[in-house]
Amino acid sequence: MNIIHIVAGAGEMYCGSCLHANTLAVELREAGHDALLAPVYMPLRTDERNVSIDRVAFGGVNVYLQQMSALFGHLPRALDRILDRPGLLRWLSKHAGGTRPDKLGPLTISVLQGEEGRQRKELDKLVDWLEEEVRPDIVHLSNVMLCGMARSLASRLGVPIVCSLSGEDIFLEELIEPHRSRARELLRQRCKDIDALVAMNNYYADFMADYLSVSRERVRVIPPGLDLRDFDAAEDSDNESEKSEDVVTIGYLARVCPEKGLHNLAEAFVMLAAEKDLPPLKLLAAGYIDPAERHYLAGIESKLAAAGLADRFEYVGEVDRREKVALLRSFDVMSVPTVYRESKGLSILEALAVGTPVVLPEHGTFPELIADTGGGLLCEPENPAALAASLRRMILDRPFADQCGRKAREAVHERYNGPLMADRTLQLYRELTEA
Repeated sequence: MNIIHIVAGAGEMYCGSCLHANTLAVELREAGHDALLAPVYMPLRTDERNVSIDRVAFGGVNVYLQQMSALFGHLPRALDRILDRPGLLRWLSKHAGGTRPDKLGPLTISVLQGEEGRQRKELDKLVDWLEEEVRPDIVHLSNVMLCGMARSLASRLGVPIVCSLSGEDIFLEELIEPHRSRARELLRQRCKDIDALVAMNNYYADFMADYLSVSRERVRVIPPGLDLRDFDAAEDSDNESEKSEDVVTIGYLARVCPEKGLHNLAEAFVMLAAEKDLPPLKLLAAGYIDPAERHYLAGIESKLAAAGLADRFEYVGEVDRREKVALLRSFDVMSVPTVYRESKGLSILEALAVGTPVVLPEHGTFPELIADTGGGLLCEPENPAALAASLRRMILDRPFADQCGRKAREAVHERYNGPLMADRTLQLYRELTEA
């Protein structure tokens, strides 16, 4: 089967949707299919073998310029190709910083309008390329914010369109009115052009079916799968070898931003550090931080320093794949106490894959994930005292924590692996193409 995955790249940031799409493309290739991973907006960055092509459709610069002035919609395609060069887009992503959703209302509306929007030339270029060179049997979009493409893709290519659901509501809800309501209206209209929607869990399938006003039967649940080869190597070694015997390490691995809740974890850490019956504690955090969020991390560091805990907290920055696996193994327990309702939870699965137990807020996909893997505890969301109490149990009841880790590792390797994800996705593709 000839499959094209169109993925919204995040430039220099590690993005869960990009990592998920890359793993799926790798596994589809391993299964003998032609799976092409094509970035839009920005190149993809992954911490495993990156199989995306070295070209960017719907390049971020051209998309932005065409939004600013209709004149840029008439530039020759040769000049467009210069502005779409992956190297240039990576450089811009690294130096320009992020753009907040509350500033992107008009651009979001225009992209969702597809062939009726200001970026029609970009859409025509993408479809021309797919029609003339790729000729896919199926098109898979990485998130529903790309559904404005679906009508042109379906009419020109005559193939089924699949679209993943991966946390788009968080972006949409930060748009300013009237753009938020208009964007949701367009999504509901444009989702009619999509043959199947895919969510990673039942929570998000139910939520987005209601959010998009689509039948729940149109949303297929396909759990995420990890490339577990590096994690298999970790499993074969002594999982305690990288843990300190004297200090208990509480870990955090996610983007450093208010939505992911590191501030909640830091507040719980202050409470735990004040308890006399606990062993020495350390809080270790890793993950991408946007330059615009540096003040957020600085505020957390200041509060920990004021509590006399500056020497017990370390932010190690971004980590590559080898460093990530080692870091996850070094945690005694991991927590990412998100403020929003998480739709994916890939870093949580990675922690569970090496046998590290977790403590998570009881919302989003987390209850479903803990119920399926037995990998940890849930606590009341946005309640640092409740988070501290659950972490305290993990710290003091080591037999329970070890049991959570063992059960979770077995569950992830059995039910959240890449080949199984690819098999389930191929089953959906076959149903659609045969129909």
